Amino acid sequence: MGRETQSRKEQEEIEFVLLSAIAAKSAESKGRKHDEPPHPLRSCFARDRDRIFHSRCFRRLEYKTQVFVNGTADHYRTRLTHTMEMSAVGRTLARILRANEDLTECICLAHDIGHSPFGHAGEDALDELMGNHGGFDHNLQSLRCIEVVESPYPGFRGLNLSWEVRAGLLKHEAHIEGASLDGYPIGPFQAIEAQIADIADDMTYHSHDVDDGLEAGIVTLAQLETTEFWRMAASETRNRYPSLSQDQFVRATIRSMLELQMVDVTRHAYEKLEQHAPDSPKMVMTAPERIVDFSPVMKGILDEFTAFMFENLYFHHGVADATRQSVSMMRRLFLHYIEQPETMGKKARARIEEEGLWRTVCDYVAGCTDRYAIEEYERFCRQ
Repeated sequence: MGRETQSRKEQEEIEFVLLSAIAAKSAESKGRKHDEPPHPLRSCFARDRDRIFHSRCFRRLEYKTQVFVNGTADHYRTRLTHTMEMSAVGRTLARILRANEDLTECICLAHDIGHSPFGHAGEDALDELMGNHGGFDHNLQSLRCIEVVESPYPGFRGLNLSWEVRAGLLKHEAHIEGASLDGYPIGPFQAIEAQIADIADDMTYHSHDVDDGLEAGIVTLAQLETTEFWRMAASETRNRYPSLSQDQFVRATIRSMLELQMVDVTRHAYEKLEQHAPDSPKMVMTAPERIVDFSPVMKGILDEFTAFMFENLYFHHGVADATRQSVSMMRRLFLHYIEQPETMGKKARARIEEEGLWRTVCDYVAGCTDRYAIEEYERFCRQ
């Protein structure tokens, strides 16, 4: 019987056969910041995926807010479940477009590992606190986590991920003229895998935040029926399954919301690929426009739906009040660490000399889970 295990080299050769000309190929990676011998059985991106999975910053996503403060209920999504759902959507899109699934998954898995506790309100608070010290952005913090904060390996700092993964986390910087990473340009548009990860993020929360809002009783079906996006998805459900219980109807409609977006993004991407005919990853990044995106019609529909979600879910007093209280605690905890840095963990304290007090405290607080931040507040700040 012949050998069944594929070597890394064989996997790399298969990529050249199966993937599109615009897809990133493991064998053509720009490499790692610190040289390492390649793994005999795993491609560089498969190896990166495993490093992200095994990192502490990834595990902490389990206890960080998506919409509802962690611990509110068992079924609400956390940053971790959102990330896993986004990764599934990203891999599906990558397969359809013949992009590199492993690289897409890496970017999806790592995109939120730098997120603060308590969601976007927590991110805004940290950005304000760091206003005179370089600010805070969770995408840049995700890159910082894998390059500086998380250092489990001997011989180098960080996770030492491939250039393509790290570049994929810089979606807000790619459009800046001359933007680069390690001397290589990252824009004006990102690689196809990074574009897929970005759209997968939007597709996922457009659908799944509705699920949590309905579960919480904050958003109602009657309210959702006022939006075109929900009506489209609900119509798809009723046409396919005319006799469903309300719970089955809701779950099927959530799936329809994802499917509608998937079909739209795929069709739009095919149109742009045919129109611009890129034949390399570089040509995707320098194309006249982004390849992976919603169609103009779907963008308008989703803009209306997003506005609805902000008004009826994200800014709802039942969500906003709990988040506001939690963020207030986080602010006080941050300032406590500034005044008494000796109360931070040993590894964080060791970075103060090199990184400075404010950035070290920011790293530490951003890395806190919701529950750890609350526990630390109760320990040090409760009067």
